[in-house]
Amino acid sequence: MKYHQINSALFVKNRRKFMAEMKPNSVAVFNSNDIYPISADSTLPFAQHRDIFYLSGVDQEESVLLLFPDAPYEHQREILFLRETNDHIAVWEGEKLTKERAFQVSGIRTVYWLQDFHKILNEMMTYADTMYINTNEHYRATVETETREARFVKWWKERYPAHNVAKSNPILQRLRSVKESEEIDLIQHACDITEKGFRRLLGFVKPNVTEYEIEAELAHEFIRNRSKGFAYTPIIASGNNANVLHYIENNQQCKDGDLILLDVAAEYANYSSDMTRTIPVSGRFSERQKAVYNAVLRVKNEATKMLTPGTLWKQYHVEVGKIMTSELLGLGLLDKADVQNENPEWPAYKKYFMHGTSHHMGLDTHDYGLLHEPMKANMVFTVEPGIYIPNEKFGIRLEDNVVVQEKGEPFNLMRNIPVEVDEIETLMNE
Repeated sequence: MKYHQINSALFVKNRRKFMAEMKPNSVAVFNSNDIYPISADSTLPFAQHRDIFYLSGVDQEESVLLLFPDAPYEHQREILFLRETNDHIAVWEGEKLTKERAFQVSGIRTVYWLQDFHKILNEMMTYADTMYINTNEHYRATVETETREARFVKWWKERYPAHNVAKSNPILQRLRSVKESEEIDLIQHACDITEKGFRRLLGFVKPNVTEYEIEAELAHEFIRNRSKGFAYTPIIASGNNANVLHYIENNQQCKDGDLILLDVAAEYANYSSDMTRTIPVSGRFSERQKAVYNAVLRVKNEATKMLTPGTLWKQYHVEVGKIMTSELLGLGLLDKADVQNENPEWPAYKKYFMHGTSHHMGLDTHDYGLLHEPMKANMVFTVEPGIYIPNEKFGIRLEDNVVVQEKGEPFNLMRNIPVEVDEIETLMNE
């Protein structure tokens, strides 16, 4: 991996938290992701399942984690199963985890080769009453491909029908949404790499540059700072492209007078950052662009202040909508009649700001978190209001990543990334 090794103490702590929530006499199993085929002998780059990474730090295919806190023998309480490595694999594929190296990464002493998994699981099942299966229950998930985890669940249910079944996901939703200090440091590092990429762009963007050239500059800066690259598919949307919320073509020329909406960010050690900035191709905002930009910035700043312990996500978005409505009235995009006659299910402001303001982030860009439960300290959220005006051929979104604090306003992990109009114009014209 490109990233520096993470201290195994984080994963030891994460496992302890998870096992403390398990039912008596229960086993939990977590599988790595598959390597997904493209065609012929081509595959997509491997990306580890975030749950097994969160609990073990293992960042390798064909890995399984078994947790059994009430096992009769101590060495059975945490077990890793890895694909057996050898000299041949080392020559053709590179270094894989040895048993000793796996202990250094994870803090787990009991490590077996994967070929022993079914035999050892069978022994654990004779002791256990309940199995925790790991299903994907994220509110945005739409999974059509059968995963390695799903295949295991199907096999396990057929093999052990007499055992009780419990779900890992509700435990992980709560645990992963509240970050340890080490995790916040990793997200901060991803944000710092993103900052370097953005500052690089401010000196690069000029009229007639293409969106894909901007993407290439970012990829260069991210990878040279030990990131695998983008945390998600980058959006580099110039002109009217910014009014397509998930525009990812990135193939157009950026014209003088246009704005570029950049929803781009680096990952580091599987932790995401998630930044949006909007900059002028020419290095100067028009007065109208500046007015809309500053309206979005005011909404972002006011919305950020609301992210405090006890806040409910749904009510938070209602309050942000009120602030956005005021700004849209000030810009002349709405009038009082629009607001008075609005549909409560789709308020007037939604014509220009149709998406949510914040989501959890961490190991996943849209990270785990139960939205019906109150916010807690050390949750990490995006704050990303936008105003989209197709008739004027531009859209503006601004996004930072913030950590909810016990008291006071959230801590902004992107506090050093330029966002004020004057600072952006100055840096672009140096």
